[in-house]
Amino acid sequence: MDIKFAIETFWSLATALPLTLELAATSIALGSVLALGLALSRLSGILALDLFARTYVFLFRGTPLLVQIFLIYYGLSQFPAVRHSIFWPLLREPYWCAVLALMLNTAAYASEIIRGGLLSVPHGQVEAARACGMGRVMIFRRIVMPQALRQALPGYGNEMISMVKATSLASIITLMEITGVAAKLISESYRVIEVFVVAGLIYLAINFALTRLVAFAEHRFNPQLRAPLPISAELKGEAH
Repeated sequence: MDIKFAIETFWSLATALPLTLELAATSIALGSVLALGLALSRLSGILALDLFARTYVFLFRGTPLLVQIFLIYYGLSQFPAVRHSIFWPLLREPYWCAVLALMLNTAAYASEIIRGGLLSVPHGQVEAARACGMGRVMIFRRIVMPQALRQALPGYGNEMISMVKATSLASIITLMEITGVAAKLISESYRVIEVFVVAGLIYLAINFALTRLVAFAEHRFNPQLRAPLPISAELKGEAH
């Protein structure tokens, strides 16, 4: 491998790093809100909401993300109602089409992760909270959600990593994120191995940082994972 060319490639690909991170962060943030709504719909006990959520998850988990991106970017513009709607200024932009596809896709997977976390909360704790006079909103905020978050965090961390890698598909609709810039460099230099090795290392670094953040959050939200304080530190804390 030509080290000098690899370094030049790295700096070229680094210019696309902000777009990749922005795509991933925006899609994950919006998708998490939709995923929570879908999970609550599944658990609502309302047949219409449950059926809608089940159908949504089935469709978006059962079809490839690449097909979903093509349908949103190329397919929606075929409908005059869409072209004349208030959403057209966004839907005609490749960036927002990519965000929409990634958001809808990750929401389907994340909703099942969140639903599993919600179902893991012991029902007895909910009954005890009701006996103490707590309302539904307070029970969800103070009892259910914290425990569900702890249970869902490892699985949701994997989904976030998958979404970072999925941003590479945005290059097929002209977005010059890391993979798009890599394809451009390959067409100019015909040096496939060097370019894709550097691109792969950049994705690896991003996901390594993400796994560390998830591990920190998991450690923070799970007190039982923390190392116990030394006896001397406990005695010092009691003295204060």
